[in-house]
Amino acid sequence: MNKPNNRLIPTLLVCLCTILTTACDDKGDRSSDASGNETQKPLSTPEPTTHTFGPEIQTRQALTQVALARQPADLIIQNATVLNVFTQEWLANQDIVIASGRIAWTGATNTWPGSAAQTYDASGLYAVPGFGESHKHIESSYLTPEYEAALVIPHGNTWTVEGSHEISNVVGNYNAEFWLAAERAGSPLKIFPAIGSATPPTVYESGGGYYGYPEMDAFMQYDPRVVALGEVMDWSAIINADNGGHSRLWQMIEATYDNRGVVEGHGSGLYSAEEISAFAAAGLASDHEVRLADEGLEKLRRGVFLELKHAGMDTVISKLLQLNLKDWSNISVTTDDRDVFATLQLGSMDYNIRTAIELGVAPEIAYQLGSYNTARHFRIDHLVGSLAPGRYADVVLLSNPETVAIERVYANGQLAALGKDYKLPIANIDYPAWAKNTMRVGKTLSAEDFIIHAPEGKTEVQAAILEPFWFEPDFITRTLPVNEAGLVVAAPADNLIKVAVVDRYHGTGAISKMLWQNVGPMTENSALASSQSHDLHNIWVMGNNDSAMAMAANAVAEMGGGWVLVKNGAIAAQVKLDIAGLMTARPVAEVAAEMEHLLQQADTMQWINNTGLPERMRFAFLTAAPWKWQLVAPYQGNPGGLVNVTTGETHPIVW
Repeated sequence: MNKPNNRLIPTLLVCLCTILTTACDDKGDRSSDASGNETQKPLSTPEPTTHTFGPEIQTRQALTQVALARQPADLIIQNATVLNVFTQEWLANQDIVIASGRIAWTGATNTWPGSAAQTYDASGLYAVPGFGESHKHIESSYLTPEYEAALVIPHGNTWTVEGSHEISNVVGNYNAEFWLAAERAGSPLKIFPAIGSATPPTVYESGGGYYGYPEMDAFMQYDPRVVALGEVMDWSAIINADNGGHSRLWQMIEATYDNRGVVEGHGSGLYSAEEISAFAAAGLASDHEVRLADEGLEKLRRGVFLELKHAGMDTVISKLLQLNLKDWSNISVTTDDRDVFATLQLGSMDYNIRTAIELGVAPEIAYQLGSYNTARHFRIDHLVGSLAPGRYADVVLLSNPETVAIERVYANGQLAALGKDYKLPIANIDYPAWAKNTMRVGKTLSAEDFIIHAPEGKTEVQAAILEPFWFEPDFITRTLPVNEAGLVVAAPADNLIKVAVVDRYHGTGAISKMLWQNVGPMTENSALASSQSHDLHNIWVMGNNDSAMAMAANAVAEMGGGWVLVKNGAIAAQVKLDIAGLMTARPVAEVAAEMEHLLQQADTMQWINNTGLPERMRFAFLTAAPWKWQLVAPYQGNPGGLVNVTTGETHPIVW
């Protein structure tokens, strides 16, 4: 026979008391009427509370009244043929009713019963949504956001998802504040920051910012405009728990998910089914580095949002057209990095959309690639990406949708561009010291700082050699002579140039240097330097003379950042980038003219392999996949700066 469980007795007593207490309390809420019948007392009604609505709700409340024709509109764009991105159809004879910078009503011409302060007859024109970048580094245009607006809005761009890990490595926790300052000051270009995961890019680098969980969490809660974690690039740190950056990156991913944000990826060099599956399983929702047809298809099949740059569009789009792809909603086009001079020559998103159409994509889908798809991906389609009520009144009017022939651009309901002319004033922003005073080299550099000493007693050495975009598992090794002074020097005649990275953050004057091949100036006493050095943005300099290298690097630091070309021992051209060493708050034409002058001066010089000015060197110091060996600024345990960024292995420059 089982013994009674005495431990249950106290529990049963508690339950019984609870029941009795509840019954008594319940009875206490009742009263009797004149006949003695019990009646339930009425529940108390909460006191009404006041609530002050924020700007977004106030705007939508106003739009509701305009849509119902209870309030007048600001503008009606009439008689346009409108692209509906939801149904992929062109609707003729349509009106777009605009109020408070948003669209309040759409429908057949002259059927809205209200009135408007202004009308514009768009007969014969086609209306499409303002273009939006799915992956853009505005820093690479060399312009601050208010001047970027003047550059790209005439090309139809009215909003941008900014992959902010360039300036994040300079200004740290001021990142989101920087990107939102222009719109807050009245700029019509809407910027949605994707916080830079590469802050720092690898555990082997250190700059002006460090982001983990608390920083990412704070950014996501700072403003609704912050929508994502920018491209997660350090693939080795993601998949290897013993990598020093492993925890930091996963913390940022977790913070993004906790705030219902989007995690962006960088899948360069990841081609196999295992790698692509791991990429998607990690939560990396997009890839803007797709170049190969089968790579694009396999990533698309595994749910990765493709952000196609011009370089990969022909192969990937041709493949998808060949397969007769039915649903293009998980694909976008974007520019990523395009400077002011190239944008003036080629265009911006209009160029990519035009290319898609030329490759055979139906225009109604091509415009979706440049607007609605990206808006949905980043969960901001209630704001941008379509010509529908509630969205910003970003309307691109075309004379020919097949060629993306832009006649007018409205941004936030204002006429922002007429033809190629920007029509709105530039927002006035007084950038603070944290954005302007960012060059902390710590000393004036001299020729001696760039010397490479050979080991004592050596008449020749083994040297580790790289070249731009060297993705092989091992660096190049060459046997080089040692001169009478015991130095290893540049030899342009043998395709060898000296390359250095100068630490601009810690005030130590630390420099790493080595020899590279197949790049650089042959003209005597020449050098090229820049603080545009993705992604950490230290100063890089290449040259065939140590004094010329010091001159170029010092000039970059003295003007707060930019480009400097030294030819025959004298400065021949420079581009001033005094905001974070990456951008400048100056007019488009002025900055483009400086860049053009730099290119023209470079064209008067001789370059190894006749390549001309190696502008792409600003990307040659990336430490993301698929890079292996790379030159970074010196750090503890690696004074030479040469490191395998996938393993942490270091190596001397000469031995």
